[in-house]
Amino acid sequence: MLFCPKCKSLLRPGVKDSKRVMSCSCGFQTADLSKAKVSEKVNTGEPKIEVITKEEDPNPLTEAECPKCGHNKAHYWLIQTRAADEAETKFYKCEKCKHQWRDYT
Repeated sequence: MLFCPKCKSLLRPGVKDSKRVMSCSCGFQTADLSKAKVSEKVNTGEPKIEVITKEEDPNPLTEAECPKCGHNKAHYWLIQTRAADEAETKFYKCEKCKHQWRDYT
């Protein structure tokens, strides 16, 4: 891909006076490109479909005691559930039993 040195737009291939040139909508044109190679690559392959075999929690892990099973590690995330001038709500999800609870402090 080539870009115009004047307006930074994408240069497009074309033919002018039987010469191959790269031109821009602002009027800029490159010199004769007869010896240059212009190639196009078309991806015809099928997109890969990835299969997720187990659920992984992307949230950070912290030490918090689960009120259901007593396990001391849980994933947490923050959400602004009330007005903007009040503190956000911290949600926890137990690493062991997947129980969810919230902390308003």
